[in-house]
Amino acid sequence: MSTSWYATLPSGACTMTAPVRDAPYEDFGCLYPTFAKTFMNWEMPTENFPKILEFMENNSWLPIVTVTLYAIAIFWGQHYMADKPAWDWRKRLAAWNLFLAVFSGFAFMRLVPHLLHNLWHYDFQTNVCADPYTLGGFGPTPFWGTVFAWSKFAELIDTFFIVVRKKKLMFLHWYHHITVLLCCWHTMISGSPSAFIFCVVNYGVHTVMYFYYFLMAVRCKPKWMNPKIITVAQILQMVVGVGVCVGSYKYAGKNGCFADPLNIRGTLFMYASYLYLFCEFFFKRYLIKTGNKKSKAA
Repeated sequence: MSTSWYATLPSGACTMTAPVRDAPYEDFGCLYPTFAKTFMNWEMPTENFPKILEFMENNSWLPIVTVTLYAIAIFWGQHYMADKPAWDWRKRLAAWNLFLAVFSGFAFMRLVPHLLHNLWHYDFQTNVCADPYTLGGFGPTPFWGTVFAWSKFAELIDTFFIVVRKKKLMFLHWYHHITVLLCCWHTMISGSPSAFIFCVVNYGVHTVMYFYYFLMAVRCKPKWMNPKIITVAQILQMVVGVGVCVGSYKYAGKNGCFADPLNIRGTLFMYASYLYLFCEFFFKRYLIKTGNKKSKAA
């Protein structure tokens, strides 16, 4: 490992060493004591934290089997519900969306101050190449990053509600759930530093998105909250993802950069495909439909 990435770290009382790989990092709680007062014991990594990563490295079959069963369950579920009435699970759906909105919002608030600190004090190359422990430290940040990867299993439940309520299941929906789960797992075991950026942006977009779905489920969506806002936010997320991947690819695997070339290529393909699909959805849903309405009105 080249020490060039560590050169950007100021030597001071808040520079510490993580118990994993002896990676130096700036302790965020030390830098910002007021923020540190909000840290909870269950958020702080313990000696079991490296064991979680080791488990993920040794069990790459788990996400593969999960998405396979997920795909089978989708088509079986649609076949099962074909001649049955839709389930009236609006209240359960509302509760589920509210839970995901609160969860995403709390995680976003936990991580975004640390990410802003890194983006302000470190250059782009450092943010996409440094040891993940150097960027994330050894506090709540790695905890919420790990929870992010595992939360992609729970988000598969979104599809269950669509199937049992007999709503239209878009290719974009199940393709997104499958690929993001596989990508997040590989990103964790490959230790891609740019994952910090992707994680925070995704938490932020999901906070707004799931809260919007909650309001829709309880029929309390304000008139000013146009659904276009959600799609535009999702498109911007994909633009950020593509931009970070393109920008970091030239550094991947070179001069001690922790960015894994295979992971960067896979993540770039994933974000690029999402960008295309979300833009296509936006065009068909809002531009063509709006154009047709104007034509009929004329």
